[in-house]
Amino acid sequence: MGTLSPRIQKKRAVNLFVDSELLDEAKRLGINVSDTLERRLRGIVRAEQEKRWLEENRAAFTSINAFIDSHGLLSSRLRYRADNG
Repeated sequence: MGTLSPRIQKKRAVNLFVDSELLDEAKRLGINVSDTLERRLRGIVRAEQEKRWLEENRAAFTSINAFIDSHGLLSSRLRYRADNG
C-alpha cells in the first residue's frame, strides 16, 4: 500500500474542470482551492487505501479470529491474579 507522507511534496500543475460559480464563490470567500483540494484528496486517497488494505487482508483477519475462537489467547492463560499472592 502506498503511503502519503506529511513531508513537502513536489507540486504539479493540473487542469481541472470546476463549476465556474462555485470557483468564483470560493475565491470570493478567500478559500485556497489548491490547498483545499489537496487536503480533501489526501483524505480520500487514505480512506481508499485503508479500504483496499482491509479487503486484501480480510482472509487473514477471518483466519486469526477463527484460531482465537478455537484456541483462545495465550495471554489469557498468563493473566496476573492478585489473589495468588
